[in-house]
Amino acid sequence: MSTQQRTIKASKPSVLKPARADTPAAAADEPGEQILSISDVSEATGLSQDTLRWYEREGMFPHIARGGDRRRKYNQDDLARIMLLVKLRRTGMSVHDMQRFVHLLAGGKETHQERMTLLLEHRIKVLAQLEQVRSDLEMVDLKIAHYDQLISLDQDCIAEQNPLKTNESKATNEH
Repeated sequence: MSTQQRTIKASKPSVLKPARADTPAAAADEPGEQILSISDVSEATGLSQDTLRWYEREGMFPHIARGGDRRRKYNQDDLARIMLLVKLRRTGMSVHDMQRFVHLLAGGKETHQERMTLLLEHRIKVLAQLEQVRSDLEMVDLKIAHYDQLISLDQDCIAEQNPLKTNESKATNEH
């Protein structure tokens, strides 16, 4: 396998399945509406159920409806908003800014400019992080290429690790 072909799988793709028909979360409020249980949302987002509950307590998720048994009943709009927040968090947005964004969402069109400003500021930070990661990746790629070459030439890299030893042996050979 060549160096370029080596990849790391980030995670398995999640498959969204509706709540089982025999669970209370499966009873849709509107005909044709897909209702999801917390375990369905956990599987779809990659967040643990405890994390979903924490985000809800912190006010980052919209009001999640509950059934008569007090179980959470998520719909597709809830899931879409949660996925947006997951992406914001994954790109480094602070919990405070996420809470601010959710608060602005509730403000309607009057808050569009504030939301856009918040997202543009976040985008600048993400682009800076991305550039740093690209730079760091270049160094990783250089080291991979270096070790790939050492392996293909069946060479040892001990001399590379101790430049003084290399200089000493050159000086010894010259005398």
